[in-house]
Amino acid sequence: MSVRLLEFALNYAQLCMIVAFALASWRMLQGPRAQDRVLALDTLYVDAMLLFLVIGIGNGNLFFFEAAAVIAVVGFVATLSLAKFLMRGEVIE
Repeated sequence: MSVRLLEFALNYAQLCMIVAFALASWRMLQGPRAQDRVLALDTLYVDAMLLFLVIGIGNGNLFFFEAAAVIAVVGFVATLSLAKFLMRGEVIE
């Protein structure tokens, strides 16, 4: 019983992450301002990281957890760089 519940919860979480990924992608493409696009990119990397974590929990493979950590670090740096570029017009001073 608990194994079936876990499988259902993981499948539901994957479906929710895919829907959130699609909505964030739509906002990134349709966003009227650059700030909307940066926030959509931030949401995209968080959704991708969480999707990798959910898949890793389902498979029990440690590769997905390591990939999620890499996505988190790269996404954080990308968001900071884009925010700095939007505020100052340059990334490196």
